[in-house]
Amino acid sequence: MSQSPPQLPVIPITRPTIDEETIAGVCEVLRSGWITTGPNAKKFEAELSALFGGRPVRVFNSGTASLEIALRLAGVGPGDEVITTPLSWVATSNVVLTVGAKPVFVDIDPVTRNIDLSAVEAAITPATKAIIPVDLAGLPVDRDKLYEVANRHGIRVIEDAAQSLGSSWKGRLIGSFGDLVSFSFHPNKNLTSIEGGCLVMTEDSDAKLAEQYRLQGVVRSGIDEMDVEVLGGKFNLTDVAARVGLGQLPHLDDFTRIRRDLVREYFKLLDVPEIHELGLGLPVRDFEQCNWHMFQVVLPETTGSPSRAEVMERMAAEGVSTGVHYPAIHLFSLYRAAGWQEGDFPHAELAGRKILTLPLFPTMPVTDVSRAANTLIRVLKSFR
Repeated sequence: MSQSPPQLPVIPITRPTIDEETIAGVCEVLRSGWITTGPNAKKFEAELSALFGGRPVRVFNSGTASLEIALRLAGVGPGDEVITTPLSWVATSNVVLTVGAKPVFVDIDPVTRNIDLSAVEAAITPATKAIIPVDLAGLPVDRDKLYEVANRHGIRVIEDAAQSLGSSWKGRLIGSFGDLVSFSFHPNKNLTSIEGGCLVMTEDSDAKLAEQYRLQGVVRSGIDEMDVEVLGGKFNLTDVAARVGLGQLPHLDDFTRIRRDLVREYFKLLDVPEIHELGLGLPVRDFEQCNWHMFQVVLPETTGSPSRAEVMERMAAEGVSTGVHYPAIHLFSLYRAAGWQEGDFPHAELAGRKILTLPLFPTMPVTDVSRAANTLIRVLKSFR
C-alpha cells in the first residue's frame, strides 16, 4: 500500500517574534498588580521618544486611536476635508468619518502604490484641513514633496506610518521629523505590543492634550481634584502591552535587517525575465529606506489569468499562506453610499483586485521564501 508524501508545514503570512526575556517581563508585570497604564507605559513612551530624537510621544491602545487623536489635535472636525489614499486599511479613512470630517481620496502611484502626490494638489479645496499619507508595506511616501505641498497650502500632515516603523527618508528615521506621525503595534507589524500604537508630536502642549483625549478628557490636580475639559475616550495602553513593546524595541534594527535579507531572496527568484513574462508586478526595490513590513506582488490581469482567490486557494493547498492588503476603500458599501464608485481610482482598484501579500517575518527560514516564491510561480504557470 503506497503512502502519500509527508505534508509540509504551513508557512504563515506573518508571525510575531517575542523572546523569553519579554515573556518573563510580562509575568513580572502581571505579578506586580499594576497591569493597566502605569510605569511600563511611561518607560515605553520615553524609549520611543529617544528613538525619535526626543520628540514627545504618547502610546495608545491601537494605531487607529493614535490617528483619531492626531486628527483631533489638528482641529479636524465637521465641515473639514482630509485627503488620503484609497489603498490602505480602512481605519485610515474611518477615523476621518469618526471626527465628523469627509475623506477625499486621491489615486495611487502604480509604481510605489502610495498616494500620488502629483494629484494631491488638484484635490485641495478651501475645506481641506489635512492630508493623511500612508507608507504602504513600509515604503515611505516622498516626504520632501509631501511637505512642500502641505506647507504651501497651509494644511496639516498626519502621517499614517502604521507600517513604517524602522523606515527612513533620506537617512532620517520616519517619526524623527514631520508633523503628526502615527504608528501601529498590531501583531502583524514589525514591532508589536500585542495591540497598540503611538503618536509622535512636535509640541509638549499637544502631548498633554493627547493624554486628555486618551482617557475621557480627565485632568487631575492635587490629591483628589479632577476635571474634564474635553470629550475624550478610552484609548490607553496597558502596562502588559507596554512591556511587550519594551521587549521588542531593542530588536527593531535586527528585525528590519532580516526582513531586507529575506526580500532580497524574493527578488532573486521573482525579478527575472521568465517571471516578468507572466505579468507579475513587483514592489519598488528599496533596501535603504523601506522596512519591508510586507512583500506584495500584483497578480497579472490579462485574459486567462487566474483570480486572486484562485491563486490564494491553490497556494493554501500547498501550505503557503497569503494575504490581501488591501481592498480599495472607496468600493466598500459604506463609502459607495457616500458617492464613490468603481472607476474613480483605477490604479487603486487594480491593486485592490490583484495585490497579494506573501509570507514575511524575521524567523522565516530562507528555504520558506524559496518555497513561497516557487509555489506562486508554479500556480501562475498552471493557468497559462
